[in-house]
Amino acid sequence: MTIMSLLASAVSAPTHLNPVKLFLDADIVVQVVMIGLILASVWVWTIIASFSLRYGGIRKRCDVYEREFWKASDIDAFQAERGKGDVPVARVAAAGLAEWRRSAGGKGFDKDGTRQRLAQAMDSAIAQEAERLAERLNFLATVGAVAPFVGLFGTVWGIMNSFFQIGQQQNSSLAVVAPGISEALFATAIGLFAAIPAVIAYNRFSHRVDQLEARLQRFADRFHASLSRELEGQ
Repeated sequence: MTIMSLLASAVSAPTHLNPVKLFLDADIVVQVVMIGLILASVWVWTIIASFSLRYGGIRKRCDVYEREFWKASDIDAFQAERGKGDVPVARVAAAGLAEWRRSAGGKGFDKDGTRQRLAQAMDSAIAQEAERLAERLNFLATVGAVAPFVGLFGTVWGIMNSFFQIGQQQNSSLAVVAPGISEALFATAIGLFAAIPAVIAYNRFSHRVDQLEARLQRFADRFHASLSRELEGQ
């Protein structure tokens, strides 16, 4: 091989990895793995974006509601006016008020029993709000745990196929196995690309759900104390 031919081959050789080419040249099994991981990654980022927007809106609405709730002179009127929409703290207050009306309207008014039922009603509402907010976070945890292994499966399958090609061609040159191994490792890379943001987002969002749950619990405790004082006056 002459110097000119070597230069020509160097110029024509790719200087960087082409993900599209790696995908198109991969085995059908590896391609299916890659497609599944890419779809999972798209859904992960969709959940991340939607949760971030939703949580930000919920926090602002809760701030406004709580600030005005404690200033209201007529809680029932305030709840009827401002208790609509996606406001978790308003639904907790509604649960407490509903139980208060049922207990006050019943026969044989029991103060201690009313306190217990109020606490249970608002605790149940808090748990429901936390579950509603975290309903799609399990998918993030699943992708974070499973995606690397799915990508590894694609890698193992691609490497097996590369060794099969060695046997078929009776040639153990690196040029024979390198493309297949690159395509196989690309599956693992996609798996990590899907798993890493999923794990980070799950941990972060779980912490935010815990924060909201603690905030609702503090509101419920304060509201419960206010209602208990009303009971003492009866």
